[in-house]
Amino acid sequence: MSSFQDRIAPQWLDRLALRELVSRIASDPDQWRPLVRFDGADRHFEELRRDDAVDVWVISWANGNDTGFHDHDTSQGAVAVVEGELIEERLALAATPLELHHRAGAVFDFDASHVHRMRQQTDTRAVSIHAYSPPLSRMGAYTLAPDGTIRRQSIPYTEELRPVELAV
Repeated sequence: MSSFQDRIAPQWLDRLALRELVSRIASDPDQWRPLVRFDGADRHFEELRRDDAVDVWVISWANGNDTGFHDHDTSQGAVAVVEGELIEERLALAATPLELHHRAGAVFDFDASHVHRMRQQTDTRAVSIHAYSPPLSRMGAYTLAPDGTIRRQSIPYTEELRPVELAV
């Protein structure tokens, strides 16, 4: 018999479970291939699954697509790159952002406090699988003001991430 707490609080996935989930989905193209879209220059994202514990997205990337620096609010996540290459930049103060290249077959994860930027800069398109737990509700998009201060703008999870113009 489950406890009252079990019935009201979903079991959120930890980072290892999120890595295992995106890896399992990545290994089964029949699950995600129908959601891949390259119809224009914009990044295309489709929700594959959403329940009380996790949401999973398939993202199709064209050359030049860029999320801008962002966080995932209270959600931790994992990403599997299934085609092409993505560049992840991790925000660093008073230093150049740490740049990581994730090629097809790569899987990485991050905690809820992680601030990063994802971009695609090759002539080859890319496809990635993203999972978040708890499911995304909001994200933070970061801007750098002319005076050098960093500002966070809270946005709904359904809003397209892209580099935000400099604050005025």
